[in-house]
Amino acid sequence: MMSTQQAVHLVWFRQDLRITDNLALSAACNNTEARVIALFIATPVQWRSHSMSARQAWFIREQVVLLRRSLGEKGIPLYCLSATDFADSVSKLAAFCEAQCVSHMFYNYQYELNERQRDKQAEKQLFSKVTCQGFDDSVLLPPGSVLTGNNEMFRVFTPFSKAFLRRLRETPPQCVPAPRPRGPAISDDTPIEFDYPQEPVDTVQFPPGEKAALQKLRIFCQQQVLDYHEQRDFPALSGTSMVSAWLATGALSPRQCFQRLLAEHPYVMEREGGAAVWLNELIWREFYRHLLVAWPALCRHQPFIRWTDSVAWSHDENLLGAWQQGKTGYPIVDAGMRQLNRTGWMHNRLRMITASFLTKDLQIDWREGERWFMEQLLDGDFAANNGGWQWAASTGTDAAPYFRIFNPETQSNRFDEQGKFIRQWLPELHRVPDSAIHNPWKWADKQGVTLDYPRPVVDHKTARLNTLSAWEAAREKMKDKQ
Repeated sequence: MMSTQQAVHLVWFRQDLRITDNLALSAACNNTEARVIALFIATPVQWRSHSMSARQAWFIREQVVLLRRSLGEKGIPLYCLSATDFADSVSKLAAFCEAQCVSHMFYNYQYELNERQRDKQAEKQLFSKVTCQGFDDSVLLPPGSVLTGNNEMFRVFTPFSKAFLRRLRETPPQCVPAPRPRGPAISDDTPIEFDYPQEPVDTVQFPPGEKAALQKLRIFCQQQVLDYHEQRDFPALSGTSMVSAWLATGALSPRQCFQRLLAEHPYVMEREGGAAVWLNELIWREFYRHLLVAWPALCRHQPFIRWTDSVAWSHDENLLGAWQQGKTGYPIVDAGMRQLNRTGWMHNRLRMITASFLTKDLQIDWREGERWFMEQLLDGDFAANNGGWQWAASTGTDAAPYFRIFNPETQSNRFDEQGKFIRQWLPELHRVPDSAIHNPWKWADKQGVTLDYPRPVVDHKTARLNTLSAWEAAREKMKDKQ
């Protein structure tokens, strides 16, 4: 009697570094008779081309170490390989599958264009020997499932969010449990190294791993979320969830966020308040992911509103450098940039203020800011970062109209009135009184005091007029082409 060869199920981990509520891992483990193995492939060349920050590379490596340990406790070995880029990773994957006699491969989708092309190539190369199955794991609802009456992707957020909520009410996405043990525990302490610059982060604020992520999520949903709608815009307060780093690297899933929120606030989809506002932020995250699939050109650094590519951006390296280093002379902008450069994280209100300042006051191309943020952010996420920058620059879907320009001094006075956050990151302004903290040089000149702080690199009123003129010229150029 001929024996049947045991099926080998491979889970290809990427930005889904957890064992709980991992759709690909759960599916791979459904067959109790199959041997389950896991693989992670580092791609440093591709990471460089995508401007991954050294902080995120460190965070990913630490989470891969913890993932290997968690899988090992379940009797599932995690193999770690290194490839130069995505093309090489497909070759390494194919060779690995052949060496391990893999019969089925399970993976969770990534929606960026390069990643989708890589996965398509992987399935094509494995087609004759390996059955491949992908999952919409990093979203609450799959891209393409929330459409207009004309079966098109929404171009504006508000109607998208209403349609999205209707779908959530109809079929709330459920979490899947971690797999049961597949065999004896496996211990592997082999060092995991990436050929990529790495920079450790504050592990008190950002401890790696899914257990830390779930604990942070639980505390937020039980406590801070109640005041989220009132406190989220004030950077001196601890009013936001700060789970973005774990979401970006996949140590936490959006379903876990949604289900935890629902467990603590069962009527979140029916009532207003902090919990509903935070749910809306999760839907913004979905919106930007769905857009990438509907408009792949966004992944090629193209503006959503095509005519905005005719805007005459400035190429002043000195102004760009002043913004990058937090030396513009506008305290709220500089405090936000220094927080980013020091920690790899920036408060969301400050992301909007600093992005508006770069694109509208300094008139510098939004793509320069998008790149700088990705190079610094611990929670770098292409869809959210691109969507946020295009919103601030007035080039994207649902963007602020180009003639609405943040006044940095007004924003500073409104969201950090007493300058508590500003002083935390700009200690050179410690002696400036609260009433002058948003425009310290006006006070310093009046008092005859010298500050160890740069004067404003531009005049906001003049810059605003110049920006309006540049945008109006671009619109006229568009009309001439029609």
